[in-house]
Amino acid sequence: MAATSNPAVTVSAARSPNTAQRKYRSDSPYQQRSTQRDNPTQMLIKQAVDHLIRQLEAGKSEALTAYLAAMARFHNYSFGNILAIARQKPDATRVAGIRTWNEMGRFVKKGERGIQILAPMLGYRRNRKEADTDDESQTKPYNVLIGFRVVYVFDLSQTEGADLPEMEHNVSGSVGEHRDRLIDFLNQQNIALEFSEKIAPALGISYGGKIALLPGQSKAEEFTTLVHETAHELLHKAERRTMTTATVRETEAEAVAFIVGRAIRLEMGKSSSDYIQLYHGNAALLAESLEIVQRTSAVILGAIQPEAPASESETAAEVA
Repeated sequence: MAATSNPAVTVSAARSPNTAQRKYRSDSPYQQRSTQRDNPTQMLIKQAVDHLIRQLEAGKSEALTAYLAAMARFHNYSFGNILAIARQKPDATRVAGIRTWNEMGRFVKKGERGIQILAPMLGYRRNRKEADTDDESQTKPYNVLIGFRVVYVFDLSQTEGADLPEMEHNVSGSVGEHRDRLIDFLNQQNIALEFSEKIAPALGISYGGKIALLPGQSKAEEFTTLVHETAHELLHKAERRTMTTATVRETEAEAVAFIVGRAIRLEMGKSSSDYIQLYHGNAALLAESLEIVQRTSAVILGAIQPEAPASESETAAEVA
């Protein structure tokens, strides 16, 4: 996962304690967005990030690990709802609305408090020209987003009833077919992959359009290294590369590797627990980075995991 200091390499040195910290540009898109009038989604994100900063400033470094783990477990959800779930119930593993749980033969335990997330409210609108015609059969209403509403979901641990045997399946430590799917994804992105002893002691290097891996790694280590370098390829090009420090780029790539690894049940430890320190308490920059990490990991997971039907809560939460 570490990269060398070879000037031809487009990825900066990994976890270098001596890397100078450059200031971010003040015209960050996320900063501009967060200064505008708060909408419900942005308020949700702000509350979660502020909570994260308070936790980490209090010495609770596991808070960030919980947020990244939530991104792994709930990658089908929107960024704001992922943060909301992690803030309210960091140990959540699977959430759904009451109706979905009831359909699965499970019921919310008495006294349990729901987890608030946002769900879209849709309305119908007709084309104005068509609405003026006399022939009502020709008008075609279409869905429009008119706002968001608070809905409540509950974690599996807050319910009781019929067993869910599929939840007991554990592939911890096994990469399975995910490696081949990730390589297929790289081919689709026109990113070449090669193995080379010459990159040692680095485990992997991203050159911009090509990734090199050190041979001889365990399957799990090789996979997370490949995810790390894939994250560099997707994240750290052009403008974002000039906006960030080497340390931030390495930490973001490691965070993506953590999320993807956790999502396929690899043992990932507590990587990136020092993430917060890179932002010196700047909530806007931290939120921007976390959102980019979440979206990148979701793209990779979408490529390597077979599609599954979305639950009632997932379908609502994706849009919020």
